[in-house]
Amino acid sequence: MKLRSQEANHACEVIEPPCSPKTPIELAIDFILHDFEMAEVEPISTYVDLGEREFLVADERGYECLLYKMAEDFLFTSEGKILDNRLKLNKVVREIHHSRNGVIVETEDGCVYEASYVILSVSIGVLQSDLISFRPPLPKWKTEAIGRCDVMVYTKIFLKFPYKFWPCSPEKEFFIYAHERRGYYTFWQHMENAYPGSNILVVTLTNGESKRVEAQSDEETLKEAMEVLRDMFGPNIPNATDILVPRWWNNRFQRGSYSNYPIISNNQVLHDIKSPVGRIFFTGEHTSERFNGYVHGGYLSGIDTSKSLLEVMREEKGRKNESQTFLLEPLLALTGSLTLTQTEAVSSLHKCDIPTQLYLSGKLGIPEAIL
Repeated sequence: MKLRSQEANHACEVIEPPCSPKTPIELAIDFILHDFEMAEVEPISTYVDLGEREFLVADERGYECLLYKMAEDFLFTSEGKILDNRLKLNKVVREIHHSRNGVIVETEDGCVYEASYVILSVSIGVLQSDLISFRPPLPKWKTEAIGRCDVMVYTKIFLKFPYKFWPCSPEKEFFIYAHERRGYYTFWQHMENAYPGSNILVVTLTNGESKRVEAQSDEETLKEAMEVLRDMFGPNIPNATDILVPRWWNNRFQRGSYSNYPIISNNQVLHDIKSPVGRIFFTGEHTSERFNGYVHGGYLSGIDTSKSLLEVMREEKGRKNESQTFLLEPLLALTGSLTLTQTEAVSSLHKCDIPTQLYLSGKLGIPEAIL
């Protein structure tokens, strides 16, 4: 896991590099300096917080154990597993109907869920796709902001071999392949330092190459990768026994790896993307001002969005309480024979319960006469 954060991409004007990379070696080095770190070429980038060190988390429980641990505070769990029927999995949201009165969510299997508010945490790529329809459609300022955010594709391909044939030591973990085509199986890494005896190599592709590889079969990708490895290590190396090719771009629930904001002079795009539309609130790594593109950016933005929603709910509750007190004044004037004091009435009667309770006790006529 990388402990980095992209604070901003600054550019006062378009800066032409003194010398563009031309040779395969220059292209490979330039790919490592730019594409590998950011998935696309950036004119100027600054990184802050948490330093430059690289870390690999080798916990055998996998990444999901972090989610289960955090879920213990909100959901029913047992032995690290979530057993709460309030959490609905494998439900594909296709339509969101929203109005001033609430939100209705329809899923692909025909289920319907009603709520006062909704927090939407799908990726920026999904928001740009047609997976979810909004009724009524999102306003123009919202869709324009969503469309202006770039979606990066970052692909780590894993290949497993019967034995290792590459140099291994704590000081030797990466090797680079120079090719006339930029980003063509350029950056390789062995996993022996993190997982001794795994005999696994990882090659990283980005953006254009990622999309190209995702569109072809695993067999074609394996053939290309083996040709590159034999070009580096000779013709006698063994064939890979297995390959894993993630497909973040073609996955309709992801549509990319992470967000990347365009170089702009202000934060208006980010502000518009994270701003709620009525009773729909938006969150995710793409709404994080300082940590977009990172898992902890999604986590922290989720906390911020939840706090914002709670504040709105508190304000709404306060307005309802004020309305109840205001409506209760003329009601008490009409029911002067009641022994109930104003303080007791305000504390014990809900706005919607007042007519019903008085009607049932025979003090007043039909409830509609009061409402």
